[in-house]
Amino acid sequence: MSNSMFYTGLSGLNVAQAALVTTGHNTANVNTPGYSRQSAQTASASGVNMVGVGFFGSGARVTDVTRSYDQYLASQLNQAQSTNQALGTYAAQISQLDNLLANQQAGLAPQLQTFFSHVQAVANTPADPAARQQLLSSSQALSNQFRTMDLYLSDLNVNVNQQIAGSVEQINTYAEQIASLNTQVAMLSNGTGKQAPNDLLDQRDQLVAELGKLVGTKLVVQDGGQYNIFIGNGQTLVLGDKATRLAAVSAASDPGRTTLAVVNAAGNAVELQESVISGGSLGGLLQFRNETLAPSQNALGRMAIALADTFNAQHRLGIDLNGAPGENFFSQAVPGVLANSRNSGSLNLSASFTDVAGLTTSDYRLDVKADLSYTVTRLSDSKVFSAADLAAAVPANSFDGLTLAFSGVAAGGDSFLIQPTRNGARDLTVQLSDPAKVAAASPIITGNAVANQGSGAISAGKVDAAYLATPLAATVTLTYDSVTNQLSGFPAGAAVTVTPANGVPDPASPYAAGAPVPYSPGATMSFNGITVTISGKPADGDTFTVGKNTGGVSDGSNALLLGALQNKKTMGNGSASFSDAYGQLVSTVGNKARQLQIANTAQTSLTTQIRGLQQSVSGVNQDEETANLLMYQQMYQANAKVIQTASTMFDAVLGISR
Repeated sequence: MSNSMFYTGLSGLNVAQAALVTTGHNTANVNTPGYSRQSAQTASASGVNMVGVGFFGSGARVTDVTRSYDQYLASQLNQAQSTNQALGTYAAQISQLDNLLANQQAGLAPQLQTFFSHVQAVANTPADPAARQQLLSSSQALSNQFRTMDLYLSDLNVNVNQQIAGSVEQINTYAEQIASLNTQVAMLSNGTGKQAPNDLLDQRDQLVAELGKLVGTKLVVQDGGQYNIFIGNGQTLVLGDKATRLAAVSAASDPGRTTLAVVNAAGNAVELQESVISGGSLGGLLQFRNETLAPSQNALGRMAIALADTFNAQHRLGIDLNGAPGENFFSQAVPGVLANSRNSGSLNLSASFTDVAGLTTSDYRLDVKADLSYTVTRLSDSKVFSAADLAAAVPANSFDGLTLAFSGVAAGGDSFLIQPTRNGARDLTVQLSDPAKVAAASPIITGNAVANQGSGAISAGKVDAAYLATPLAATVTLTYDSVTNQLSGFPAGAAVTVTPANGVPDPASPYAAGAPVPYSPGATMSFNGITVTISGKPADGDTFTVGKNTGGVSDGSNALLLGALQNKKTMGNGSASFSDAYGQLVSTVGNKARQLQIANTAQTSLTTQIRGLQQSVSGVNQDEETANLLMYQQMYQANAKVIQTASTMFDAVLGISR
């Protein structure tokens, strides 16, 4: 009996020692990331049958060392952290853009206002060389601001590319480590009779959590306990002891954009579709670039292109101090077209602006079908322009303010990326350097004859682009006939379009070339690109002249029209002015930044709650472990006393036998 008692006490010592070691291990790892609290599991040893008496217990034994782990909570926490990281990364990136656009001193709005105020100053004092020089200086400052902002956005894109490359390297490292741990876990589990290597499991789970902070993952546990990890729409990243390698490569469609690719068995990099990559800092970076950065750069470029186009068009309709026609004031970008690096055909694709007012802030993709027909997809909303749509357009192959031109032979599967406005801000420069070449004056001058008897008066004339094709060769003199209530004297080769003051179209308009035109007070009359208005009540024989302006020193009428462009709806198919478009860009980015901040704050709170639940199961509580140490110490001492008692009893038995 004493011998049995001895072994019973010894088993208790072993159990107490195992519990103390496990508790000490918990205490040592209280601050170890990803560590799960471990517990020594014990069971009663089988009893010894004493004939006629019954079964006497023979102590205890340690059956296993388990970790406190909840797969469901761990999965929830990983998903929450992945989403939180994506929102935080997106919010951090967009805040930089928001700060730039909304800056009241360094933003574009104050430069636009200053520029157009100097245009107005030239209109007020067209002969003042100081006013003209100020206009050139402010236009230089405006174009510099466009280019500076575009450079900042380009630098953001470079930074995103670098972060993507860094994230890919980290993902590869984590994937390889997880695959290696899969091998170790399987080997140790098989070699120890299915006993779980808890610390290795914690290390593997921590790597999975860190991986989820980089990119959204899906975890599948195999029957043997190995982890399979997938990203995107099912792309394998870890499969048992094998890790798939990712690469950061220049996109085939756009070499300026770094994207993800999978390195296959042959060593070739196959691009992944970015739209299916979500979660983690990598998902946040891709989302920022595709949803905010590229559209913002396009929007800024569209403004620069529209400014150059409309300002140049009006400036060319004026004359400078030397009486020469106006030149282009700004340079204007051309649409960018990038051929996919995998194209096999010889097709050369180019694009030009047909209607700047119809431009959007989207990029487009042209796809060549197997039958060599093609479609164009607007990437912002996936709207498809079919081959039939493009053929029926006027002009042919036009859409959203663009016209395509083709040369060479395409091959099925070829594609092209069309970026109409991406480089608009980058390529905006001022073409004029001589203040005298500012075309502030109108090319025509109108007047009332001194001898006129009536109250009729002709307005300052306006010209449009048609005037450049048929400029005035000689002064036009319009004479009023009170008997017929008509104006005569229009050029023989010019049909006249009349629009009454009430805006109701004249059914007889346009009138035949050289024919008299009925007089209607306040009606506008247009011919050969010239538009004038005669109002009041002219007397019989009163004359009004429209002549060629050869001086332009004291005329600021064209500068007035240039200044009016500030509030003219020249963008978005006539729905927005320059200020409207910039305000919309600032508002869009600002609202998105605030939405992300709110969402990130809410997600952070949710992540904290889930982490608290997970730690309540798996975390080490130092106070609890301290109490356990005291309890197991007493247990150890008690079992030692049992052994001591058994030894005393055995000595007593030996003493009797002597």
